[in-house]
Amino acid sequence: MADPRIQVPPNCELTLGMTCVDKTVPGRTVWRMRADERFANPAGIVQGGFLGAMADSAMGSAAVTYARDAGRKVFASNVEMKTSFLASARVGSTLECTARIVSGGSRVAFAEAEVVDDAGRTVARASSTYLFTERS
Repeated sequence: MADPRIQVPPNCELTLGMTCVDKTVPGRTVWRMRADERFANPAGIVQGGFLGAMADSAMGSAAVTYARDAGRKVFASNVEMKTSFLASARVGSTLECTARIVSGGSRVAFAEAEVVDDAGRTVARASSTYLFTERS
């Protein structure tokens, strides 16, 4: 039976137009989204908060697959996050975010993510800690 507290896909991913393209390896997910003009800042490039949201969604889902591999059903809550912007993300490009768990235990997982554009340029890197809460 599906958990009624969980909407799949969540509204944040629907708003961003994110699609999970790979979650076959526990603790690793790959996501894509088109850099829509709605996400542009006044300079005409993607505002950093949208890149951070993409990385957060990818890392959070990687944390869930990490816990699921250990036979657990959890909520993964972001408790801190750092994002570095390395290049401009151009409107109209396709962005891909790969997230992976680099260390984890029973209560927390540490994740890293990289966002690249369709030219292969790294536009952002992020790291975060996720707190696990058991769900039934």
